[in-house]
Amino acid sequence: MALLNFAGKSRGHAPEPEFADMLAGWSIEIMPRTAAKIDDFRALLPIGTRVYIAHLDGTPIEDMVTTARRLNAQGFPVMPHIPARSIPDRSTLAEWLARYRSEANVRQALLLGGGRVTPIGDFHSSMQLIETGLFDHHGFTHLHFAGHPEGSRDVDPDGSTALADQALRWKQDFASRTDAKLALTTQFTFDAQPVIDWAERIQEAGVTMPIHIGIAGPAKLQTLIKYAISCGIGPSMKVLHKRAMDISKLLLPYEPTDLVAALADHKARKPESLISRLHIFPLGGIQVAADWMNKHRSVETPIALP
Repeated sequence: MALLNFAGKSRGHAPEPEFADMLAGWSIEIMPRTAAKIDDFRALLPIGTRVYIAHLDGTPIEDMVTTARRLNAQGFPVMPHIPARSIPDRSTLAEWLARYRSEANVRQALLLGGGRVTPIGDFHSSMQLIETGLFDHHGFTHLHFAGHPEGSRDVDPDGSTALADQALRWKQDFASRTDAKLALTTQFTFDAQPVIDWAERIQEAGVTMPIHIGIAGPAKLQTLIKYAISCGIGPSMKVLHKRAMDISKLLLPYEPTDLVAALADHKARKPESLISRLHIFPLGGIQVAADWMNKHRSVETPIALP
């Protein structure tokens, strides 16, 4: 592969095909309050782009469903977060799923524990949500789970990966018991190697679910550090610390070029890798993130894959 420069292009040539291919089928994450500021997502995103809707604790389900309905009407498959610890009981979960299906034609969901430390009701994990059988009952076709390449203190407070690994084995087993297509979606990262190491480790352990790698969209360094700390980003934080020490880069916006290039190189060398797609967190703004992805992706319209 030719050497990539800061713009994501080989010197004197068009973008490497592996780099552009890595961006095919990308997805993006939004919140209802940020989505409300966008007049028409068709002016920003290629039709067919999967849009995750983050369900922050305290967000009314009405706002989530309204946002999902609007995006679906504009041609975007919607994947709302279903945060276990923010759901009081089974009947509430059933109501949410019924509303998503009937009012917004939602058929996909990201299941996760959620940001709360203490559950407000009966659920504390995505596995408990699955065990209700409600997602199959309501005809959900795609279910994603949170992946933790750098570990998660919410899952393993002792810093190990024991419980996270156990949960992955359970979810892999569930794949044989459902018609829904399953995948793992990770928190944003800044370093490809921890992600690659984790993907190879779980694949060797028998996991076959594709992995959608979270990346941060272009943003100011201070903004990224703030979000990274609040989200508990692990070892890849060293990339930001190193950048902060380089006076030539300190005032320049961060772009995920090096990260995407490394992942693309890995995928080109090991096409059997579980690493499948990119999921962008628009920490510097939806417009900025979409512009960057559209600039570097191939011209093909992305398709919402597992």
